[in-house]
Amino acid sequence: MPFKTLVLGRRHAGQTLAAILTSEMGLSRRNIEHSLKNRWVRLDGVLCQKPGLRVRTGQRLQVVVPRDKKPAADAPRTDKLLPLARAIRIVYLDEHIVVVDKPAGLTTVRHADETKAFGGRAQRFLPPTLVDLLPSLLPSSSQGRIRAVHRLDKETSGLIVLARSAAAESELGMQFRAHTMERTYLALVRGPAQDERIESHLVADRGDGRRGSSADGTGQHAVTHVRVVEPLGAFTLVECRLETGRTHQVRIHLGERGFPLCGERVYDRPLHGQPLPDTSGAKRPMLHAATLALTHPATGKRIAWEMKMPNDMRGLLQHLRSNK
Repeated sequence: MPFKTLVLGRRHAGQTLAAILTSEMGLSRRNIEHSLKNRWVRLDGVLCQKPGLRVRTGQRLQVVVPRDKKPAADAPRTDKLLPLARAIRIVYLDEHIVVVDKPAGLTTVRHADETKAFGGRAQRFLPPTLVDLLPSLLPSSSQGRIRAVHRLDKETSGLIVLARSAAAESELGMQFRAHTMERTYLALVRGPAQDERIESHLVADRGDGRRGSSADGTGQHAVTHVRVVEPLGAFTLVECRLETGRTHQVRIHLGERGFPLCGERVYDRPLHGQPLPDTSGAKRPMLHAATLALTHPATGKRIAWEMKMPNDMRGLLQHLRSNK
């Protein structure tokens, strides 16, 4: 079989061989392992079987790309995927970005401390993330490295955008930092919430080991706009629009205002206080990323998506309506 050749440029320097094979050659993890095992990868004409090897500018990479055994229609097979992978819904896909509806129960991307602790064993010993599973859902012609530019909490469902190129990752990152990417969440909360603008500065430890608002104004500036969608007696369905995007921002702000999410078990109490009662019966924090709007990193066109609540949240909403 003929080799596919690539002369590595400055932007490739320092990346691992596996990363180059994914981003530039479009190889899946399975195909990378197959090519290395069969001695089909060479750097400057020398056999290479170390996926973690760091490459240098000017090196000549040669690879035999295995033939894809997927169906002729180029659709991914889902019969052997994990249940969480089958629950991922691809909403939008092009060569620059992919937008998905993430199911609750799935972590967005591996945290740096986990990767550092487990190293190359992380894929085998830690639960798969959205970034791990997503390539198996894409057509073979669309596979490549997936880059997370923001996160949804593990138990939060809904819309999330991921980059498929370094340029898209950079552009989307700038939109996040400039707060021009629009996101709204739907939340079922305890108590009679009200329309309000919540502003605080968030720190990693507010004094009881939990993230929260600082008393002295130090920390990351965070602003959440809350709008009541539907009063539900002892509960409320609210919409939260993020002006900033801090870790656990919605959960913290609602909890600190005395209206924690139904199913919340972390940000459901005042500082050094007891958890607020929760009679909703929710099995997870009831938070859903319902809308997403951004400027396309390549075309400059403004695009937006909306995603309805998942079944468990809709079911709880119906239950709360019937019992208010």
